[in-house]
Amino acid sequence: MTAQRGLAPARFSIENGVVAIVKETRKTPIVSINIAVRAGSICDPEDAPGAVHLLARVIDRGTTTRSAAEIADEFEARGVSLSVNVTRHLLSFVCTCLADDFEAILTLVADIIRHPSFPEREVATRKGEVITAIRQDEDSPFVLAAEGLMAALYGPQHPYGRRLKGTVESVERISRDELLHLHAERVAPSEVTAVVVGDVNTPRVHDIVGRAFDGWRVPPPTVIPVPHPEHPTERRTIVVPMEGKSQSDIAYGFVTIARADPRYYAYWLMNHVLGQYAIGGRLGDSIRERQGMAYYVGSALEANIGEGPLFVRAGVNPANVDRAIASIDQELARIRSEGLTEKELDDSRRYLLGSMPRALETNNGIANFLQTSEFFGLGPDYDVRLPELLGAVTLEATNAAAVSAVDPARATIVIAGPSRENKGSGGFLPPT
Repeated sequence: MTAQRGLAPARFSIENGVVAIVKETRKTPIVSINIAVRAGSICDPEDAPGAVHLLARVIDRGTTTRSAAEIADEFEARGVSLSVNVTRHLLSFVCTCLADDFEAILTLVADIIRHPSFPEREVATRKGEVITAIRQDEDSPFVLAAEGLMAALYGPQHPYGRRLKGTVESVERISRDELLHLHAERVAPSEVTAVVVGDVNTPRVHDIVGRAFDGWRVPPPTVIPVPHPEHPTERRTIVVPMEGKSQSDIAYGFVTIARADPRYYAYWLMNHVLGQYAIGGRLGDSIRERQGMAYYVGSALEANIGEGPLFVRAGVNPANVDRAIASIDQELARIRSEGLTEKELDDSRRYLLGSMPRALETNNGIANFLQTSEFFGLGPDYDVRLPELLGAVTLEATNAAAVSAVDPARATIVIAGPSRENKGSGGFLPPT
């Protein structure tokens, strides 16, 4: 008998197209459920940014057969909390329950996904909460710098350039009928992947998923293409004045690659050295540790279905804005000209591979990993193949990634915080 390698989950689909992925674990009598619908904010109507985010806030507030109170009571009676989240591409439903409650909870979550009623009173309440959250975001330099960078990199016509929550004006306009129409148009069995991890039996999960989603016959929605963004060819600096704040937040970035790009693993390792390893990689060592002028600094690569950004984030005293940006410039210029060292590449590779067991210690961690692998089409054995994929990355490949991705002359920089005259050691750069 061949020994099982890696997670080795079971994968099946039912007649209407719902996909289920099951990983049996027996450590505790607990089950994690992670159901993703490919109906993220990319599905927002052009005239209603934030519609999917609002839908996610209201979808569990009543179905055609259950009131909001009944749903809440059923979850509470079993000690379950349902989290509904939205990303650019996914609408996700995540919870953990006792193994004995698995069938009841999965059936309830399936009802929420299939049959939301969007009661007028609940829509009004949740709209008010979303508007409050948007206003709080508009008072946050951290949020405005990030949103400003995405808007500048992608533009208002690209789904990655729009605010996920929308605007106060757009949310105020969204009606219950629009939410019903959006749900009917975009939420379909062909778009659903249910990941179940825990103390379960795979054939029983097959039966329960089949019953929970039985009779759901909705045609697959039209595919929404992710347009190819223009890559900026010159440096731009954008200032978002926010008086009365004690901190300035810097978002400094580029449009890079899609997740399916074969260069992804080289980009991943390069970025890890630049702004993640240890305490913020090279950026953290220089700007935070040695120069002591940033509250936080680091970088992130968000390769997605479309070409995603690589960005540097830093929070600094307003007097240190110029110095911080100059230091970011220097570190990016250095990694482009000098490249990584063999030790940096080996250390980052070991760190990333060593962090995987920790990420897969819990049922929730496994479920999230399997959901991500399914979404990007990485295969059920991705956890087994990842060491080989990272091991195949050469120093030349990571250095080529740095040259391609992080040219300061093509950077888009957004600074949110208190405005001041550009004097000496710090201050805002003028918009260019």
